[in-house]
Amino acid sequence: MLSYENLHRFALITLVLQSYMSKLIFSDPELLKEITKFSRVKSIKKDTVILSLGDDIVYLPIVQQGVLRIVRENEEGREIFLYHLYPGESCALAINCCQLQKKSLIKAIAEEDTELLMVPNNLVEGWFRYPQWRAFINNTYGKKFSELIDVIDLIAFSNMDRQVLHYLQERAKAIGSASLNITHHQIADELHTHREAISRLLRTMEQKGIVKLGRNSIELLG
Repeated sequence: MLSYENLHRFALITLVLQSYMSKLIFSDPELLKEITKFSRVKSIKKDTVILSLGDDIVYLPIVQQGVLRIVRENEEGREIFLYHLYPGESCALAINCCQLQKKSLIKAIAEEDTELLMVPNNLVEGWFRYPQWRAFINNTYGKKFSELIDVIDLIAFSNMDRQVLHYLQERAKAIGSASLNITHHQIADELHTHREAISRLLRTMEQKGIVKLGRNSIELLG
């Protein structure tokens, strides 16, 4: 029989899961028991890096509340923005690394205060025996790889001004505000370009009435 402390923990995690995760997972009580028994909930502060290039992926993060920003980072520390993770979502690239027992290929940063469900990496593959978990993983692959194709299209076929606008719109969507506290240098880092080029583009966008520039801030207009 479960102790009072374990019952309380079970109830707490169940509540969190039912609030934020895909309903597909809850149609199987055995899977819910497994998630509750082996996973843990972790709260992280805004701007915290929870995963960097080359890290061992001990846990697969599934966002419960808040937003994670996923960035591709090379060995020289140069970055490019890929996509955001919202409540009920996980990272396709992190899942792939768990399955192949590879080190992290991405960097994950909390866009705001965020709560994560941390699933031990050794269970990601084993839980494929549950159809609901398999559907969750496959849906994650489908959605996030589609977003990656969009990013590739932007980089390959669009002018830098469209890339900058897309980046700003995605960051604004993630925090639910048109006003971003961000520097030109940060944008340049995550779009893999030079700060001077970003500054020129932003001034042009301001002249066109697309953005309003402030000191370390950018507001999207319209």
